[in-house]
Amino acid sequence: MSFSLHGVHVPHRKNTADKLAVRLTEIKSVTIPTSMHIGAPAKPTVKVGDVVCIGQVIAEGVGFVSSPIHASVSGKVTKISDVLLSSGVTVPAITIESDGEMAVCESVKAPDVNSREELIDAIRNSGAVGLGGAGFPTHVKWSVDPDRIQEFVINGAECEPYITSDSYTMTERADDMEYFIRAVQKHFGVKRTVIGIESNKKNAIRSMQKMAGRMEGVEVKILPQLYPQGGEKVLVYHTTKKVIPTGKLPIDVGCIVCNCTTVAAIGSYLKTGMPLVKKCVTVDGGSIKTPQNVIAPIGVSINDVIRLCGGFTVQPQKVLYGGPMMGITVPDLAMPIIKNTNAIIALSEKEARLPKTTACIRCGACTNACPFGLAPAQILRAYNKKDIDALRSLSVDTCMLCGCCSFICPANRPLVQTNNLSKQLLREEKVKEASKNG
Repeated sequence: MSFSLHGVHVPHRKNTADKLAVRLTEIKSVTIPTSMHIGAPAKPTVKVGDVVCIGQVIAEGVGFVSSPIHASVSGKVTKISDVLLSSGVTVPAITIESDGEMAVCESVKAPDVNSREELIDAIRNSGAVGLGGAGFPTHVKWSVDPDRIQEFVINGAECEPYITSDSYTMTERADDMEYFIRAVQKHFGVKRTVIGIESNKKNAIRSMQKMAGRMEGVEVKILPQLYPQGGEKVLVYHTTKKVIPTGKLPIDVGCIVCNCTTVAAIGSYLKTGMPLVKKCVTVDGGSIKTPQNVIAPIGVSINDVIRLCGGFTVQPQKVLYGGPMMGITVPDLAMPIIKNTNAIIALSEKEARLPKTTACIRCGACTNACPFGLAPAQILRAYNKKDIDALRSLSVDTCMLCGCCSFICPANRPLVQTNNLSKQLLREEKVKEASKNG
């Protein structure tokens, strides 16, 4: 795999960058899925009729790769039923009718952390997962031999259009971030921490540079404004010049990568004992009356946060969890804000209209734009032929689905969509081969 400054220049549209975040306080109920992370869904520890308070565990993580779930409001559990998530997975969800008191659970108190093992336990108990979108339980990343860690890379790139929730974190929650960074320096012996931020985030850069100035071994790396700077392998390369081989993880080259909001969430837990129960969410797009960042309890509906932003000026053609490059379409505005929701983008008909697809002109723009140097046009031809060997040789399994190829294609071919279908085809073929060898 090769890397360079490949990518695309997407429109920024950071309409909420200089606005203060607003808090959603009028809450009737929340519906909290038991799976807001990669890995096994959490197991409910409450039943219908139970009274709960903010910060109380309502579902325990099951197994190593899982994460606990906490109540984001105080009130009564009124329902535990299956919900269909945007990912296509059906999981149990716990509905809590708010009592309006927002009472905090008595168990919420700062943990005693005096060792590396206790810090890992605290990370797990905080409910922290990858908040940039991936949702990988953070304690798993840190459950490694500390001697393997050479750099702690903090992702503040925020390269997608519209989204500014991470910029809010870096500007307003630097103290929380600092608290966790100092903890990993102390208990893991981390010598170098690098915070990667795109150059257009002036307020966040100043805040992070001020924070870095208070600590040894912490630096801010200002990155070019080039999507997808926030991709994990891209970020590691552009902050450390290390290449993560195909099929390997950042720790295999001595790095642990965390999103800046994840870092702040853990730091806040270490200071106060309050787990991850709320998120800063960018609400924007051509259909939103008043774009702004909203601090909302996990589990409130998308409708609730949109109403706080004045509702729609025009009926949206498409609503996304996340940004327009890698976001997932929201099938129902009653769906909840979850742990790794960083944005709700409501696109107008003009913004969401797909251009007409024409024949490939073999210009090579898709390969030139791909951060990994893949050949999406060739992948498309191989997929249409269902040529498994060709798809393997073209390394489609390394694609991170950033969408650069589709964005840059002058023929408007569905390249990233086909890459995703090709990856699924290879997974299915792998299952077939395993069953034959069975």
